[in-house]
Parts: sequence; C-alpha cells; structure tokens
Amino acid sequence: MATSCSFLLCFMLCFLHISLSISEILFLPLTHSLSNTHFTSPHHLLKSTSTRSANRFQNHHRRLQNHHHHQVSLPLSPGSDYTLSFTLGSHPPQRVSLYLDTGSDLVWFPCQPFECILCEGKAENTSTSALPPKLSSTARTVHCKSSACSSAHSNLPTSNLCAIANCPLESIETSDCRSFTCPPFYYAYGDGSLIARLYRDSVTLPLATPSLVLHNFTFGCAHTALAEPVGVAGFGRGVLSLPAQLASFSPQLGNQFSYCLVSHSFDSDRVRRPSPLILGRSDEKEKRVNNNDYPQFVYTPMLDNPKHPYFYCVGLDGISIGKRKIPAPPFLKMVDREGSGGLVVDSGTTFTMLPTSLYNSVVTEFDNRVGRIYERAKEIEDNTGLGPCYYYDSVVNVPSLILHFVGNESSIVLPRKNYFYEFLDGGDGVRKKRKVGCMMLMNGGDEAELSGGPGATLGNYQQQGFEVVYDLEKGRVGFARRKCASLWESLNQG
Repeated sequence: MATSCSFLLCFMLCFLHISLSISEILFLPLTHSLSNTHFTSPHHLLKSTSTRSANRFQNHHRRLQNHHHHQVSLPLSPGSDYTLSFTLGSHPPQRVSLYLDTGSDLVWFPCQPFECILCEGKAENTSTSALPPKLSSTARTVHCKSSACSSAHSNLPTSNLCAIANCPLESIETSDCRSFTCPPFYYAYGDGSLIARLYRDSVTLPLATPSLVLHNFTFGCAHTALAEPVGVAGFGRGVLSLPAQLASFSPQLGNQFSYCLVSHSFDSDRVRRPSPLILGRSDEKEKRVNNNDYPQFVYTPMLDNPKHPYFYCVGLDGISIGKRKIPAPPFLKMVDREGSGGLVVDSGTTFTMLPTSLYNSVVTEFDNRVGRIYERAKEIEDNTGLGPCYYYDSVVNVPSLILHFVGNESSIVLPRKNYFYEFLDGGDGVRKKRKVGCMMLMNGGDEAELSGGPGATLGNYQQQGFEVVYDLEKGRVGFARRKCASLWESLNQG
C-alpha cells in the first residue's frame, strides 16, 4: 500500500548463485536514503510526506468506486520510502530499484524507451544507471491464456483477453490463444498512472548472502507513465506479488517475511545504519533472537477483504493515550462484504491515517494533557499538514500511546519518537529559533467517506523500531520491539 516518510532500502549486491533448500532463510540489509537536496526545510519534508500519505489513503477508496482492482497510490515523496533492488537476467546485469510496497500486488518498473509525463520534481529512479533498463533477449511476453494476464487485467475472462489482444475468432473458440501475447494493461495511482505489458524473465535478488535467481519471474514493463517515474515491488497478497512468486519457488521463503526499520526521525546522519529484511524464518533464527532476550511477537489475525484481497488488513480495538483507552469504532475491528473497514498495515504509507471520529478523540485527549502546558504552534500545523504541534523550551512531556489490536493481549506501546516528532523552527532571520514537537498521526476522513475501503492505515513511521512479520501461512501479522541495527548484527553472526 501505497506514502510516506523516509527510507530507501537497497539490497547488497552479491553474485554467488547457489541452490536453496526448503529450510533456507535469507537476510537482506536495508539502507535508508534521505537527501537534503530533496527538501529545503522540515516544513517542506513533512508537508510533502503528509500530503502523499493523505492522497494514498484516500485513493484506496476510489478504487472500489471505479471498479478497478489495481488503483493504488504509490509512495513517491523524495526521501520518504523504502526501495529494494534486483538485477535483470541480461549481460551485463542491469540493476533496478523499486519501492517496497505491502499495499499492492504487482512488480513493475520503467523500461527503455521510457517517457514520464509530469515527472518533474518527482523522486528519481535510484538505480546505478541513469536510464531505465532494457529488456534482455531472454525476456518473454506473457500469453493471453495465462492466469497472470487475467490478474493484471482485473481477472478478466481469458476469452475477453484474447479479444483485446486481437485474437481471431476461431482461436478464441478453440481456446488456442497461447501464441497471442497479453495486451497492455492500465494501472492507476493517487496522482498518476501507467501502461505496461507483462513479461517473464530471470531476475536476481542481490542478497548479502546468498544471491537468489528466480526463473520465469513475472513483472510489468512500462514505457509510458504519468507522474510515476519509479517502479514498485508489490509485497501484497496477490498472485503476482513478490512473496507469492517466491512461494512458488520455495514456500519457506514466500509464506513469511518481515522487516525491522531502524528509527531515523528524518535525521540524515542516522539513515545509513542497516535495517534487516527477512525472507522466510527458521528455528535457528528464533533461537538466536530468544537467546538475546528479545521480546516475543504480539500477533493479530489478518482479515480477508473481498474487494481488496491484496491488503494486509487487521482489526484495531482502540488507542490509549496515557492511561485512558479510546475505543475504536466498530468498523475498524472487522471488514464487511463490501470491503469496508479494518486497518491496513502498509510499508508504503508514511503516517498512520485514522478515521475522523477516532482521530479527533485521540487529538482531544492528547491536547488536554499537553496543550494546557505548552503553546500550540498553529503556523507549524498549517505548514506541515500535521498536528497538534507545540512550542517548548526544554524537554516536553507527552503521554504514552498504545495501539490495541483485535486478539488476546495484542497491544503495542509506541516509542515516543514514533508518534511525536521534534525539530527546530526558525533561525532564518525572520522568526526566532524555537523547538517544536508535532503528533505524527493524520485524519483520514469520515466513516461515510471511507466506505468501500480500509478504515485506517498503519504507516511505516509508526512501524520503526519494530520487527513486523507477515505470516501468510497462519494468516496473522506480528509486532515485536527490536533494536533493528542490533538485530541485523545478531542475525548474521555465524
């Protein structure tokens, strides 16, 4: 799911190709990229990411209204998203860097020749090459009778796909359409779109140790896009997502993955520390974690969404501010037959989005405790799109914030830096320099506006400092507090 605050993650390159046993677990070092050239002030960065978060969340609901399976907003704010890298099966190998997105279910990237309309000011592709990759000679188009083609075209019947691809009637009637390629498909996002074709080729996940080659990997190749200069690696629950395709290679690798995001708080000096992305899980890894006295996972069940099956939906029971628990509205605890409700765990959205009723209750309780002591920074709120914000002189005292998920004892206490961002404002000769702190949650809209889609989104900023595991085999999402940089070191010992 598709916006966002600030990380770019890249896999280390290693070209040792080895076969993997079913019990293999792979660790990947994730790195962040936060460039000061992409924003001129904290106001600029926060406004950019809060606007993108809002656009992405709102667009999840436009999808159902438009009856289009793949309308998702992409995370394109500069310096605010995670990327992963892989290489295409060509000689010499071509590296492609894509946004990691647990809210979509397709892997696609720009291909030469590539034209991007209205892409000025957008994040550039982070691959080592300035140009989009070329398809290799081994790439093959996907045919009409493929389930992958049907999935890309919102599950259109194969006969309709054959007609779209200009198959002769006799070929359609005899179901002999395999020689005809899958026609181009349209993909729409919050403020952009693209047209792509499906291909299959060998791709390499350039892991730290070892490198993994996936043969007959299905991806979208886009030659034209509107406001979408960078591709996406969909980690959602669809059949074309990266985990789903990994599962066909090895169920151990594809049926469970997790990431642990090192807290950076928009600090460019801290973003170089590696964050682990873990494909699969093993008893040995669990033993290493447990021996280091790491907290155990808190699990909450995944909720099936009939209209948006690629989402990782969970139930939100309430939010505590200090010792007061604020119950979540009933539609956040479940997903109905129309696809409405639930909370989506999304690596592609930066800030957590809450429905208006819950958001207002949380803000009111937070302000009752903080606003009576500190001055509200209204101008900062207008400039950043966040709030409430406060001026303070020394250390500001803020209440704790706890997320309560549906399930037995499934609550997590957010670290202060995950929901309250502090920075310096002013000092530019116009305004005096002052310390400011802002709550990092956002208003997602009224319940009526959210009909037909998720009721809330858990953004990646609130996921920092946790290992978040997506257990597809058991249908659950887990959270555990971690020192993510230390976790990376412990996972690679031995």
